[in-house]
Amino acid sequence: MQIVPKTARTLRLNARDNVLVAIDVIEPGAEVEGVAALQRVPKGHKIAVAPIGEGEPIVKFGQIIGFASQPIVPGSHVHSHNCEFHAFERDYAFAEDAQQEAILPLDQQATFQGYRRPNGKAGTRNYVAILTSVNCSASVARFMADAFNQSGILADYPNIDGVVPFVHGTGCGMADKGEGFEIMKRTQWGYASNPNIAAVLLVGLGCEVFQIGRMKSEYGIVEGDHFQTMTIQDTGGTRKTIEQGMERIKAMLPLANQARRETIPASELILALQCGGSDGYSGISANPALGAAADLLVHHGGTAILSETPEIYGAEHLLTRRAASREVGEKLVERIKWWEEYTAKNNGSMDNNPSPGNKAGGLTTILEKSLGAAAKGGTTTLTAVYEYAEPVKEKGFVFMDTPGYDPVSATGQVAGGANVLCFTTGRGSAYGCKPTPSIKLATNSDIYRRMQDDMDINCGDVLEGVSIEEKGKEIFDKILAVASGEKSKSEELGYGSNEFVPWQVGATM
Repeated sequence: MQIVPKTARTLRLNARDNVLVAIDVIEPGAEVEGVAALQRVPKGHKIAVAPIGEGEPIVKFGQIIGFASQPIVPGSHVHSHNCEFHAFERDYAFAEDAQQEAILPLDQQATFQGYRRPNGKAGTRNYVAILTSVNCSASVARFMADAFNQSGILADYPNIDGVVPFVHGTGCGMADKGEGFEIMKRTQWGYASNPNIAAVLLVGLGCEVFQIGRMKSEYGIVEGDHFQTMTIQDTGGTRKTIEQGMERIKAMLPLANQARRETIPASELILALQCGGSDGYSGISANPALGAAADLLVHHGGTAILSETPEIYGAEHLLTRRAASREVGEKLVERIKWWEEYTAKNNGSMDNNPSPGNKAGGLTTILEKSLGAAAKGGTTTLTAVYEYAEPVKEKGFVFMDTPGYDPVSATGQVAGGANVLCFTTGRGSAYGCKPTPSIKLATNSDIYRRMQDDMDINCGDVLEGVSIEEKGKEIFDKILAVASGEKSKSEELGYGSNEFVPWQVGATM
């Protein structure tokens, strides 16, 4: 007896789409909107429901995600074998959809329990940081931090979340001026001044290109109880630096421990928006739900930072339309053009971004990935565009130019002032971010069940009927709870000490 295939569950995301997304595996012969599947289509992947001629656009979300590299007949699995990337003209329609956002009055805004710093900024964590000016001082910084975190000394300072070494692989063998140097300078000072850090010891070798004295002079930094510096060469070698550094940190601990949480309006939150290990559901569940949470934060007077410029490529016209002004929109397009030139100069392509895991999860081109990634930015007006690690000063929804590589991107956002972070994933990215707590959002229920120790919220139930608005409210409430001290899953696991990865631009010499 022949078994008739069942109708498969799919999603049509826009009336203009010529492909649907598989919620479940579609077996050959299964019917989808009157079309029989010709091949097996995995979860999160796409099936054609209309004929698509060679060279014609493939449309999902009502937008172009690629072009047919061969004729595609209805019922076909649409993926890398028959969908290809190439650039196309986009209508930027600068500021056409910009609007004045309705911000709640202060007495109606949500609140969290945070740390009010002497400069007025608000923190969600209370760390002591050991920064390094160069890779040559990385081991010394780690030795100091390990000594504190393993000795039990911090038990006498319950209000301190830890002593964290922020080490990196650069600081020398680079030009002492230009884009790369400026990025390093902004990143270092951005971390030193992040409101989640109560005190800083900056350690160098002494002869590196990135000179501590120069940074102090350019930023007008005066050393004191909250910020001190030293170099291995001037102090007299490794052992003496560790001993003296530990004494300096010990002197900082009582002052850092005096910090107490108090009620602060949500308008003081600066939320970093991240996605990694994306899949075909990212742009359907977790990313738009995070976008809804970002909209809520903006309405409460706060700030949300969208980043990962290579991962909005092909979707940037959706952001320029809601830019506050033509100037803001044009600044975003300038960054897009920089990336086109940057990848071409390095014999790459903007379509190199989707990883093997992204493709296994159903994403085909950078255009498709970007349309889903941009959904994290919600729907409010784009008020500003920043370069990497620039201080974020504008309220509302903003953009920061960063690579798509998650640790590098988040490092820029934290340097810009982010005091809380949300990270969506469909493949199961293992990630944490000190000093800024990272909330992990699973795009599908399968990955949430498999990795419950890593995932804070399951957004897979959006595929079962939970509304984007309801899930956005759940995420917003979680943001407030974590900002108030509740530990995220990545914090419970101890993630965050190895994710400080400044963007290296320029020649290593």
